Amino acid sequence: MTLRLVSFAATPYPGNDLFEESIVESMIGVRLRRTEAVVTFITYIILESWPQTERAFLKQPVFLSSKLSKKGKAPGKAGTRYWKNVGLGFKTPREAIEGTYIDKKCPFTGNVSIRGRILTGTVYCTKMTRTITVRRDYLHFVPKYQRYEKRHSNLSAHVSPCFRVKEGDKVIVGQCRPLSKTVRFNVLKVIPAGSSDGGSKKVFAAI
Repeated sequence: MTLRLVSFAATPYPGNDLFEESIVESMIGVRLRRTEAVVTFITYIILESWPQTERAFLKQPVFLSSKLSKKGKAPGKAGTRYWKNVGLGFKTPREAIEGTYIDKKCPFTGNVSIRGRILTGTVYCTKMTRTITVRRDYLHFVPKYQRYEKRHSNLSAHVSPCFRVKEGDKVIVGQCRPLSKTVRFNVLKVIPAGSSDGGSKKVFAAI
């Protein structure tokens, strides 16, 4: 730091004192911004890996905290984490097996059974917490004009923390018991929009 300031001060520049002060302030500002970025990143990592995100203590009901040994095992096939296979040819995500999140409405780690209809749609809105709006486009035939018209329907589906979804992705949802006033489906698979079989939010596709 001192050598840099001396070199700057030695350069023939009008107003060396002001120039030196501006350089010091800019360097301090860069350091502060870097520190804030590192702290934000570390906080994000901690919050992502920390399962206790609510006021109440979250735990999987199949395990009793008082019966667990003091030496905790890592989540996974041999660890203290409950997960299951929903069947119907859907693979259990690795995040559901090795993750630390707790979601009682998750089809892989919660108390939810998938039965009934299996639908495909496009993610239209992700503003809700662990719930997305799925848009399904279809064609309706009008006998009078012998033509088809575009129509769409929206449905709300629960999305487990093991999935990372964004608007425009295609999802496969399965019917389950009522999870809330409007939620009757659960996300089973996510197809990113950038993939070859992915979709777009504004492109019409009859399903």
